[in-house]
Amino acid sequence: MFDTHELGRRPGALQRLSRTVDAPGPPAVLGIEGVIGVPEGAPVELDLRLESVMEGVLVTGTARASAEGECVRCLEPLRQEVAADFQEMFSYPDADDRGRSSKAEPADDAEDDEDRLFIEDGLFDLEPVLRDAVVLALPMQPVCRESCAGLCSECGIRLDENPDHHHDAVDIRWAALQGLADTVQDGEKDNMGGAEAGVDEKQEK
Repeated sequence: MFDTHELGRRPGALQRLSRTVDAPGPPAVLGIEGVIGVPEGAPVELDLRLESVMEGVLVTGTARASAEGECVRCLEPLRQEVAADFQEMFSYPDADDRGRSSKAEPADDAEDDEDRLFIEDGLFDLEPVLRDAVVLALPMQPVCRESCAGLCSECGIRLDENPDHHHDAVDIRWAALQGLADTVQDGEKDNMGGAEAGVDEKQEK
């Protein structure tokens, strides 16, 4: 929670804040589950600019933290610095909503209120804004480095550590014919074995 009492309700008044907070845990995790995120309890540095306006307080800021995750190519752990910019209006509960149409239906007003963030007893909660900003700043497919070669699709060995690694390629167009040829060869051997047995029997007679 952040306090706006010092700022007051004087339009045009400014206040700058620098603060370090702990990253929240579930369900408000700062990240993408199973991909990358700021660990619970990790420090998040905030630089904020609070500006008093008629409707409330306009908050502009930047959040900086270290995110941890897994490379999508080689599956190795990685750490990445993230900086997320954000801006959000926190409204006074009793503010005059002059921006709304005089013909707006009550249902429309209720929907608008759901999307708005409010100041309560001079305090505002930055957590939902911070969460959205950090998640948007994180990569959907993090990599340990852009040149990461990933893993071998056949055996799973890490290709960066084995640059000469390869498997003999088999042309799938010939694979079926090779299997047929092996079957024919096995059949011929069986026939030959049978013929030799017949010859031996005749000789014995």
